[in-house]
Amino acid sequence: MAVSLTAAKSGLAGLPATLSGIGPGLLVSTVIAVAAKFLSEHYGAPAMLMALLLGIAFHFLAEDGKCVAGIAFTSRTVLRAGVALLGARISVELLIGLGPELIGLVIAGVILTILFGLLGSRLLGRGWRFALLTGGSVAICGASAAMAIAAVLPKNEQSERNLIFTVLGVTVLSTVAMIAYPIITKTLGLDDVAAGVFLGGTIHDVAQVVGAGFSVSEQTGETATVVKLIRVTMLAPVVLVFSLAIRSFAAADPQDGGKRPPLMPSFVVMFLILAGINSFGLVPDVVRTALGDLSAWALLISIAAVGMKTSLKTIFEVGGQAIILIVAETLFIAGFILYGITHFIG
Repeated sequence: MAVSLTAAKSGLAGLPATLSGIGPGLLVSTVIAVAAKFLSEHYGAPAMLMALLLGIAFHFLAEDGKCVAGIAFTSRTVLRAGVALLGARISVELLIGLGPELIGLVIAGVILTILFGLLGSRLLGRGWRFALLTGGSVAICGASAAMAIAAVLPKNEQSERNLIFTVLGVTVLSTVAMIAYPIITKTLGLDDVAAGVFLGGTIHDVAQVVGAGFSVSEQTGETATVVKLIRVTMLAPVVLVFSLAIRSFAAADPQDGGKRPPLMPSFVVMFLILAGINSFGLVPDVVRTALGDLSAWALLISIAAVGMKTSLKTIFEVGGQAIILIVAETLFIAGFILYGITHFIG
């Protein structure tokens, strides 16, 4: 008992030092996130994009000084917490209400887009890490998926650069899609439900899905949002599959120093637990809304920290093949979902 009390006191005594170590970096990341949110609400720019660009502008803070530890903590731990809290938005009832054909189409789109990314990456001479990162982010939920997948990928010297490029790429493409895709749905004469399925099944980020959907009609907006949440639901199983595959591969990969990733990342476990609790109706609406808002803020703060960890110069070193790959993945999932709607769903 005496030993445990001594250990507890020692841990509590070290808490202020830990907080003071990560505090400055966490605070700076939060301030940048608040500024990004302000710009988003007043000028219509995507908050994720603003946080990323503002973070890159303050890259010098991540190189040396009091903020380094806090920025590293925020870009890793706060990020994973934000992804885990996304689970509170998912429920089995939500998915069942969409019907097996639609669910099958969306799941097939996610899987085939990732496989397409792997094939395209091989043809363009890019590595499998980059393929999983871009393919997963395009297939599932944009920047949030990119950060979740990056958390389980083995690290190398290009990891931070590739993550920044992917977040920047999917955010820009998602913004373009938010403007262009509603025009496409009207040109093709899709009804409100079909248009919602197309927008929710193809646009990368949730905010842009909502913006595009409700710009068409109320029914299109609601359908697009629900369809998008199916893709968000795929985040946990996809990350888990990646983690299991990488765990087997990483043991023989000398670049990773023999360090094996965990069997199931803790943030994926929390995502599944929250989704399960919500599926049984045990999460009140006010709590679910609060957790959703907290998740959004955690992801926004963490992407600001990720931006600070990467210099603008390194982004331009990613190469033209990377741009071709992420655009091709975006066009692939759009074409696949559109074909599915017109030939199997509609």
